[in-house]
Amino acid sequence: MGQKYLIDSNVLIDYMAAIIPVKGSDFVENMFDTQFLISVVTKIEVLGYNDLPHKMTALRNFVSLSEILPLNETVTEKTIELKRSFRKMKLGDAIIAATALVDNLILITRNVDDFKFIPSLAVLNPYEM
Repeated sequence: MGQKYLIDSNVLIDYMAAIIPVKGSDFVENMFDTQFLISVVTKIEVLGYNDLPHKMTALRNFVSLSEILPLNETVTEKTIELKRSFRKMKLGDAIIAATALVDNLILITRNVDDFKFIPSLAVLNPYEM
C-alpha cells in the first residue's frame, strides 16, 4: 500500500473555496477520492467556523465523507511530547502533527511554517506543486 496523507484544515477550506492552484487541487481531489483522512481537530476547526448556513451544510456534508482519526492515547502522548519540545506550537497544530507522526502520514497543509521545525514530520504544500 502506498503513502497516505493527512489533510489539514486550511487545505480542506481552500479546496472548498476553489483557491488551490490546479495541480495542487487535482492532487488533493485525488486524496478525497481515495483516502480522505483528517484529524478530529480538523473536523472541529472546519465545522467550528462560522459561515452562511448553506456553506456550513456543504462543509458538514464534505467532512462526513472523511475518515476522522481520533485523539487516542498514543496521539495524546505524542502531542504532549511536541508541546514540551516546541512550547510556542498551538495545541491544534500539535495534535494534527502528532496524528500524522503516529499514523506515518504526510501532512498536506498550506501552513508549512507551523510545522517546519519538526524534523520527523513530512509536509506537502499543495500551493507549491
